[in-house]
Amino acid sequence: MTDSFRTTPPQQQWSSSNSGGSEYQNGGPGPDRDDESAGEVGKALIVGLLGGLLSAAGYMVYRRLPEEQKERLHAQVRSTVAQRISELRQNFNI
Repeated sequence: MTDSFRTTPPQQQWSSSNSGGSEYQNGGPGPDRDDESAGEVGKALIVGLLGGLLSAAGYMVYRRLPEEQKERLHAQVRSTVAQRISELRQNFNI
């Protein structure tokens, strides 16, 4: 076989030990890649679940607030959003 058809550099010897696991090591399909993907999905699922629980807890607390505190909270949110919008407009010269 000529060097033009080699998949390895010419100085590297043909060997199954050198190229046997290269597909898996380079991120190709394989059991290690599937385990990493499953781990990432599991982490994302846990983060999503915790975010949902925190959101639900926050809503339960918000629902029990008196009306005057809700209005103060709304005013704070409005002023913060207006401030951020003005910062963005300044940064982008809108």
